[in-house]
Amino acid sequence: MLLVTLVNVIVVAVVVAVHYEFLSRLSASRPSPHFHHRVGIVFGVFGALTAHAVEVWVFAVAYYLMHHSPGWGTLAGEFSGSLLDCAYFSFTTFTTVGFGDIHPVGAIRFLTGIEALTGLVLITWTASFLFLEMQRHWTVR
Repeated sequence: MLLVTLVNVIVVAVVVAVHYEFLSRLSASRPSPHFHHRVGIVFGVFGALTAHAVEVWVFAVAYYLMHHSPGWGTLAGEFSGSLLDCAYFSFTTFTTVGFGDIHPVGAIRFLTGIEALTGLVLITWTASFLFLEMQRHWTVR
């Protein structure tokens, strides 16, 4: 159980660091001032979506490695074992959609639970970031 916890902590630490770096760089590298402020906001939204996609893929790789390693459990259901299926499962888990066509069995379930919680927190962090960016740059003309 200690190893499962350690893997979960490492994966979460990686995605939180990725998210922090994306938001930090988005905040520091706004489009040049001669662009309309809306361009900066759209730039921020696409940057945030990119950050979330990268984070989902970090979880997907972890699922893939765990699924293909003995002792970690499996992903079952409409699942072929491919990295793409792991990414699909990760997207549905990260966003807490949870369609249920793929489900975890064994120790891999703990990563699924922590991914849903992490996704919720990171999506909320992004919403707060974008709200502050819009407050700072949105002007009515």
